[in-house]
This record gives sequence, structure tokens and C-alpha cells, in this order.
Amino acid sequence: MMNKKYFYSALVFLLLLITNCQTKEAKITKSEGLRDVYKDNFLIGVALNGNQILEKDSVQSALIANQFNSVTPENVMKSILIHPLRDTFNFELPDKLVALAEKNDMHIQGHTLVWHSQLSPFFNEITDSTEMVEVLTNHINTIVSRYKGKIDAWDVVNEALNDDGTLRKTVFLDVLGEDYLSLVFKLTEKVDPDVELYYNDYSMTNPSKRAGAIKMLKRMQELGTKVNGIGMQGHWDLNSPSLEEIEQSIVDYAELGIKVAITELDISVIPMPWDFTGADVNVKFDSGNPTMNPYPEKLPDSIQIKLADRYAAIFKIFLKHQDKISRITLWGVNDGDSWKNDWPINGRTNYPLLFDRTNGKKKAYYSVLNLKLDSEE
Repeated sequence: MMNKKYFYSALVFLLLLITNCQTKEAKITKSEGLRDVYKDNFLIGVALNGNQILEKDSVQSALIANQFNSVTPENVMKSILIHPLRDTFNFELPDKLVALAEKNDMHIQGHTLVWHSQLSPFFNEITDSTEMVEVLTNHINTIVSRYKGKIDAWDVVNEALNDDGTLRKTVFLDVLGEDYLSLVFKLTEKVDPDVELYYNDYSMTNPSKRAGAIKMLKRMQELGTKVNGIGMQGHWDLNSPSLEEIEQSIVDYAELGIKVAITELDISVIPMPWDFTGADVNVKFDSGNPTMNPYPEKLPDSIQIKLADRYAAIFKIFLKHQDKISRITLWGVNDGDSWKNDWPINGRTNYPLLFDRTNGKKKAYYSVLNLKLDSEE
């Protein structure tokens, strides 16, 4: 027969284990979303597409309102959509985004005023510097003034650097020279002196690009340009960049006296072709190799766990440096929304976000949530 003392000890241990599991389950099923759990640390944001701005899916709309306190338009404020012709502006969806954010008490990140990609064609027809300044002034004045006092921060310039840290060859660089960045930042500040101004780019943990970004930002500061922050796009994967590179980049950028935002965060779980790095939306590959699309139906539990661990490790760094970080923005609501399903190879199935294709919470979601809840115990 079992020793009574052993039996009662085992019973007490079992009861404690059940109680702990119930407490844990209660923690992760409570109605508080990430926006509430991280409210004292930094904003938790999300990029919204047109259907989400129009609130076509009531379940997803409720998820967005519950989980996030910052929104960024994924595409509708890019010049080709908001300013498609020289004398034509389209504010329908941007206006609805602002209304949605105001209804849900959300911070708004305008994205983006100047970007070489998804650029209205008329910009590329300009070869005279005086004309370019006039067109940019009209572009910025019209958009920024409309949302003055409503949009909290702007990604003024997006992706102006090559991966080696040099300035990317664009129509703006060709016509106006390297100080076009200061010009458009100053134009934006003139229209809305209170709005925060960010520079946003990918591969910002790459040492060469990081050095180039710091050099560029210092140059802008020397010219008296207001720069409130830098957006580090988080188009990362399960292995790179290293945690050390992420942390060092946050520290280095913050030393400029500016805020750091982690923007466009999504963690790919499928391979990149030919060890390609970066996040240039214009890069595309053709591949019929099935190894490039290893999980077309479902993500295995083993990879779900790796993704959850990766998110937790990265958010642990964010919490460590919360004094430097203003915002974390996920680039999409659920896996089905992610641009990474079709980039850089069309037709693949990726799983880079915190919510699955049915808006269900993934292990990665709970790893981010419980990281903060556990730290408060």
C-alpha cells in the first residue's frame, strides 16, 4: 500500500500544479489585450489594409480594437494611392483610418510621405529641382495639413538607403541631391510643428546599413533638421538577425537622442531563396522548388514553438530597452494578411504574425503576452 505521508504529499503537489495551471490559463484568457498588458512600456501597433480600415470583418475589427493601440496604413497613404495624379488626391480610405483610430483611442502613424517605390508616376517625370521642390511642397502641405492634430507621427522618408549604407539612387536624390531628406522633414515640420517625424527602413540591424543610417541622421541633425525617431523594420526570420544585432542597433540609434520604433514586425518561418536578405518589395524570384514552400497546409507544432520562442526572446530585448522604444508595430493582423505570403516568391504560405488565418491566437501570441505577465509576478 502507498505510504499515507507520501500519498498526501503527492496530493498537495497535484493540487498546487492544477491551481498553477488554472492561474496561467486565467491569465492568458482574460479580456485584456496586448495594448493593455504593455500600456506602460510602449505602444503595440498594427498595419491595416483597406478591408480592415473599412471594418468589413466584425471579428477582426474587434480583435484590432482589443489588441492594438496604434495603427499604420499598410498602403493607402503611399503616394500612388493618396496622390495618384499631380492635381488629384484620394482621401477616402485615409479619412476612414483616422476615424477608426479615433473611435478606438489609437495612436496613428502616417506612412509614408516620400518613398521611391509605389510612387506616383508623375514624380519620375520631373528633372528640374525647382519643380521638384514645388511638387513635394504641395504633396506634403496637402496631406499633412489635412491630418494636422490627428496623425501623431509620420514616416517622412521610407527606405532611402542601400544595404551598404549609401543613399539609394532615386528621382529625389538625382534631382535634389543628398539633402532632400532634410528638405522634406523640414517641409513636414513647417506644416505640423507638433507631429513626430521618423525615418523608416529595413535591414537596420545590418552593421553597414546601421553605420550609413547613423551618418545620414547625424548629417540631418547638423542641418538643424527635426528628427524624432527612427523606424527599424522588423522583417526578420527565426535565426536572423541575431539578438545581439537587434539589441546593439537599438542602443546605437538611441544614442543619437531619438526614439526607436520597431516597425513592420513579422518573423518569417520559411526559407529565403539563395540566402537573399533585405525587404525590398520590388525584388521577386521564380521558384518551383517545394523546399521554398515547406508548409503549404499547416505550420508544424515544432515550428510554432520556435516562432513563439523567437518572439519572446525579441520582446525580452524590447522590454529591457523600453526607455528607448516608442512603439512596436506588427505588419499585418493575421498570417493571411501578410505580404510575406507572396514575397519574394509568389504563392507561398507563411506564418509570420501572432494570429493565424482564422484570427486565432498562436503560441507566439501567448509567448509575448505571458512574457509581460510573468514579469509582473
